[in-house]
Amino acid sequence: MSMFSVGLSGLNAAQNALNTTSNNISNVYTPGYNREITKLGESSAGTSGVQVNDIERQFNQYVAEQLNSAKTQSSALETYYNQVTQIDNLLADRDAGLAPLMQNFFSSLEDLASSPSDPAARQGVLGNAETLSAQFRSFDSYLQDMQTNINSQLKDEVTQINNTTEQVAGLNKEIALARARTGEAPNSLLNQRDKLVSDLNERMDLRLNIQDGKTYNVSLPNGQPLVTGTNSFQLETMEADYDPQRTVIGYRDGGGNLSQLDEDVVTGGSLGGLMNFRQETLDKTQNQIGQLAVSLSSAMNEQHKQGVDLNGEQGENFFNIRAPQTYGYESNSDATITSAEFDASRADELRATDYTVSFDGANPVVTRNDNGQEVEFDQDAWNDDEQLKFGGITIEFSDPPEAPVDGDQFEIQPVRRAGAGMEANISDLDKIAAGSFEFEQAGTMAISDLRVTGDNALTNSTGEQLEFDLAGGELTIDGFTGNVLVNGEERALNAGVVQTDATGGTAATFSDGDEITVDGVSFVIDDAGTDSTLTLSQATANTGDNRNALAMQDLQSQNVVGGSATVSGAYGSMVSDVGNRTNITEVNLDARQGLTDQLTAVQQSESGVNLDEEAANLIRYQQFYQANARVIDTAGTIMDTILNLRG
Repeated sequence: MSMFSVGLSGLNAAQNALNTTSNNISNVYTPGYNREITKLGESSAGTSGVQVNDIERQFNQYVAEQLNSAKTQSSALETYYNQVTQIDNLLADRDAGLAPLMQNFFSSLEDLASSPSDPAARQGVLGNAETLSAQFRSFDSYLQDMQTNINSQLKDEVTQINNTTEQVAGLNKEIALARARTGEAPNSLLNQRDKLVSDLNERMDLRLNIQDGKTYNVSLPNGQPLVTGTNSFQLETMEADYDPQRTVIGYRDGGGNLSQLDEDVVTGGSLGGLMNFRQETLDKTQNQIGQLAVSLSSAMNEQHKQGVDLNGEQGENFFNIRAPQTYGYESNSDATITSAEFDASRADELRATDYTVSFDGANPVVTRNDNGQEVEFDQDAWNDDEQLKFGGITIEFSDPPEAPVDGDQFEIQPVRRAGAGMEANISDLDKIAAGSFEFEQAGTMAISDLRVTGDNALTNSTGEQLEFDLAGGELTIDGFTGNVLVNGEERALNAGVVQTDATGGTAATFSDGDEITVDGVSFVIDDAGTDSTLTLSQATANTGDNRNALAMQDLQSQNVVGGSATVSGAYGSMVSDVGNRTNITEVNLDARQGLTDQLTAVQQSESGVNLDEEAANLIRYQQFYQANARVIDTAGTIMDTILNLRG
């Protein structure tokens, strides 16, 4: 090979090296760009000179996969942390939190007990009750707004994911065409595709499979494909089949069928972080706020009804509260839930969770959604009255032919939005029942635990009094018509005699300890073996009576929340739980971000552009170019000399 050819091959190699270096420098700040180097080799076929074997992209697939995985986790934790800090700031606010308002409310009840007939004290109770209930509503509204915002963010994330998967499928096609034309894929297209995969991993956890070392196939963790060669499949947001207010992720397969994905399938990335936060923290906090509202309201209502107001009337409900929410699955039969109410007698069973009621044949199965455990219910109430009683609530279903059938499912949210409906039920100062509802007793019947258990006690009795006659173990009630309860079971009256069941027919025989409930009054028979009588009527009210005010104020120290915590204790536990979760998330985020930074540094050391190194390469390849130009110049000089010799 002549010196001209050798020099030209060197010029070409130097030109390619300079172009590659220039390209590196110009893309130093381009996201997803991988540094390129010019690979040189001896000319083929044994000839002298140099040739460019390849413009090699400095990309390490193993490091990229590690970095993408780290980004997935970091993005999820960052999203989770940004959301959970909002709840933490809300609950822990010393001025705007519920703790000081609950304390003010109970302090006002203490003032009422000191001066039960004082209008100022009564106004203080109502004012604090309204402020407290308004704050419960405000908290619920804030948390519900977060639910709505998450629904919107999920839609945005899914739109971005779908756009990216379409681009990955499109690049798969472009890269395949480029390989077919030239035998090699343009590095720029490879960089774009890898950058898109990295972006996808920041939005959700995905699986990447490289087919034949060339085509990228992307799938969900459960194996459902999002990108297969040049085809892409869509994710879609949809209403949950169990809750129309909840947005979940659906998968549209190649046949156009849309199926709802389990929330556990979508993990990692900003999308997984949002869903994980909603499932772990937001739902739980909403339920805890609702449980606190229901427990406080129910306890206050029951105690308030034990008292008498300044008009001499029995106390009514002190707070109103929103009823449990229920939803039927779209796949259900025509069965519906006709009634869902809180059961004050089972208030200690109330839990901060949702439930799923499914039917196995005609038999209901109740499952807690937070831990998946099956929950026991009152089998007698279901068998006798088809009332489903569990978790402090009572549910009734539509009657045949629209009764629930095998496979029907219902979502029950007893306390999720309870705070939204909490409000003071009393506006008249005289209606506050600070005094104790007293009974006047006459007769010889030995009873205990005499108390009010219903609204408008004794108002349905003739002359607002009840007469009981216990003889031979049988009980006769005078002054009331209708059914009564014996140990919680409904019994009929036949000529005033209590029967064995609700339809009548046989007189019941009583034993010691049987509980009688009639016309809003309940008591326990202590000596059923002695013939005796009892007359009950309401005693005259006393405006200076503060006993029920003291009893209501004493609720502050009673375990009214789930039967295991005071209202202050339950709220403190909730604040602590969210605070701990926030701290744990922050620590995990810092640790994961540290790992992500390390992997980024490793990736950049191999694939990133170093301006100092590229500047040195410019000088080196410039000298390389000049040297080869000098070879050609020298060859020309030699040729001219030879030609001149002939002259």
